Amino acid sequence: MDSLIPLFLIFISIIGFFLFMYFVPVGLWITAVFAGVKVTIGELIGMRIRKVPPSIIVNSLITATKAGLDITTRELETHFLAGGDVPNVIRALISADKANISLSFKQATAINLAGRDVFEAVQISVNPKVINTPRVAAVAADGIQLIAIARVTVRASIAQLVGGAGEETILARVGEGIVTSIGSAKSHKEVLENPDKISKLVLSRGLDAGTAFEILSIDIADVDVGANIGAKLQIDQATADLKVAEARAEERRAMAVALEQEMKAKAQEARAKVIEAEAEIPRAIAQAFVSGNLGVMDYYKMQNVQADTEMRQSISGSGKGGQSPNPTK
Repeated sequence: MDSLIPLFLIFISIIGFFLFMYFVPVGLWITAVFAGVKVTIGELIGMRIRKVPPSIIVNSLITATKAGLDITTRELETHFLAGGDVPNVIRALISADKANISLSFKQATAINLAGRDVFEAVQISVNPKVINTPRVAAVAADGIQLIAIARVTVRASIAQLVGGAGEETILARVGEGIVTSIGSAKSHKEVLENPDKISKLVLSRGLDAGTAFEILSIDIADVDVGANIGAKLQIDQATADLKVAEARAEERRAMAVALEQEMKAKAQEARAKVIEAEAEIPRAIAQAFVSGNLGVMDYYKMQNVQADTEMRQSISGSGKGGQSPNPTK
């Protein structure tokens, strides 16, 4: 039992040593001292307690001090606790200082916390960036479609990085300007002959207002001839007019058919009435015989008149194809 006590004490001592080295990063403090950075052991312990990695703060502070920047550990620690990228901010400040670009620590941290890469923004300020627009289709006044691709050279505006619009807005505005300039051309040949007119017109509109970039130039990389939109529209209009005319003709034909059927029905009705009236003639003659109003000689005279009439009609040709007018037959 007594032999286990020394082992337990050695184990406790090892754990205590590692805990001490964790909360008191002596090696990091020695590095800071030899680098000329003023940081105390108490500050390093406080960083551990506040869950701030001392290595990030101290190494960033050493880099800033060697570059001649006046930054304190409190400022770096505050930016880290706010969710910022401390090394990125330090690199951006050093790059801006070497390039004679006015960028304060407050501006850099604000840009970084806004979600932008402040180091990349400084790089774009020094070395402008080229943005290629997608294929932009527009139609000239003569109805010919043109498809253009532009290269936009931009430089980051440090003062507009916080709250300024991004690359998507630049591309949208440039695309809109290309469509407007091509649409205002009287002929697509004018655009093909002088594509620089598009870039000059678009560049003169101040499309970088309210954005995080400054447009340096807009160059038309390619212009292709597309479809004849005017001819397609005329064909579509003619097809639509043809369908309307066919519909109206079909409507008139249906009305004519309906009118013909109605007239046939009326003719059949009239023919039925005539047949009904002719059927009453023999009955009337019989009634006249019974009542004594018509004699046999009168009947023969009427037959002779009818026969004479049929003969005259046969001679004149008016009776051909007709039925016998004799009501008794």
